[in-house]
Amino acid sequence: MSRHPHIAATDPELDDLLGQEERRQAECIRLIPSENYVSSAVLEATGSVLTNKYSEGYPGRRYYEGQQVIDQVEQLARDRAKALFSADFANVQPYSGSPANLAVYFAFCQPGDTVMGMALPHGGHLTHGWNVSISGAYFNSVQYGVDRETQRIDYDQVRALALEHRPKLLWAGATAYPRVIDFEAFASIAKEIDALFIADIAHIAGLVAGGAHPSPVPHADVVTTTTHKTLRGPRGGMILCKKAHRKKINAAVFPGLQGGPHNHTTAALAVALKEAATPAFKQYAAQIVQNSRALAEALLARGFDLVTGGSDNHLLLIDLTAKNVPGKVAAQALDRAGIVCNYNTVPFDPRKPFDPSGLRLGTPAITSRGMGLEQMKQLGHWIDQVVAAPEDETVIARIRGEVIELCAQFPAPGLAD
Repeated sequence: MSRHPHIAATDPELDDLLGQEERRQAECIRLIPSENYVSSAVLEATGSVLTNKYSEGYPGRRYYEGQQVIDQVEQLARDRAKALFSADFANVQPYSGSPANLAVYFAFCQPGDTVMGMALPHGGHLTHGWNVSISGAYFNSVQYGVDRETQRIDYDQVRALALEHRPKLLWAGATAYPRVIDFEAFASIAKEIDALFIADIAHIAGLVAGGAHPSPVPHADVVTTTTHKTLRGPRGGMILCKKAHRKKINAAVFPGLQGGPHNHTTAALAVALKEAATPAFKQYAAQIVQNSRALAEALLARGFDLVTGGSDNHLLLIDLTAKNVPGKVAAQALDRAGIVCNYNTVPFDPRKPFDPSGLRLGTPAITSRGMGLEQMKQLGHWIDQVVAAPEDETVIARIRGEVIELCAQFPAPGLAD
């Protein structure tokens, strides 16, 4: 029987696709660090009647009438975000993380201004000035990286580049960096060159909220984030900032970049922020890190090379060079076995971005299912078996069956209700 009877009656073809995706999410071990499971409450809010309402503007200053309820919903999300992250101000309207970052550029920069961020091949994000992004095309981008030996951010290099190029914005944040980021060090460098310090915590927002990673809020002028990933909210974006930057950030989001906010997403974010303020979420954030470290240990014990040698957060980056297996081949074989991750470049990767040497793994989704340290050991064993024989469909089929059995023991939030 369909979980979506109205869709089933209206559009059986789409209902079938939804059913396939639900089964995939229920029966696979999802290790993509940017993915997670939201609660049933977040799902309900995302599909609520708030999707029917148009609300250009901000609470108390809208361009349409009928905002009596919407204003309260958005203010609730704002207040919860400020309280959770101890921030002066929160804008909860960005459609996702990249638009949130673009709003920061629009608020503080002119085309051609110098900006500085972490290089994509070293673990940074496209929107921190990489050349194929609008942030690299419209601004003079300077990129810092990691040390070749330690594979960690080289703060001395960051400072030297900052002193040489004097960027207007200094970005910190990453999508494939498995260690704690020293936000205080970035703030000190930004202050030395009179730059604005922007922290992008899209990947680690839930860890920050749960106290499992240091917060950039006391140090950064502006903090951007997605609202999904480790925060376990809907697909959206959010900007936190000092009071002094509130007007510029608001104007950059609307009317600068966007029209009406997605009110159903705002409501779902409000739910997620309330969930993230609980003691249970604090335990969840800590368990994400514990699982990541346990999985790292399991893989190291089987001879895998991990970038930086381990993990302090929710993700791991494996360099498969020594295994003589390309990252894409390994990722596709693991996917057939029901273990979903993504191929990824590693620092100083000799291979091309679309056929790189690495695998990126993360523990947020499996931790949401309640998996713990023992399951990380088993997972390390399965990954080792698949990578050792990525073309052996007999091994892959056996592991696929074992993965389904394990997933049945740990029902996925939002799918098991």
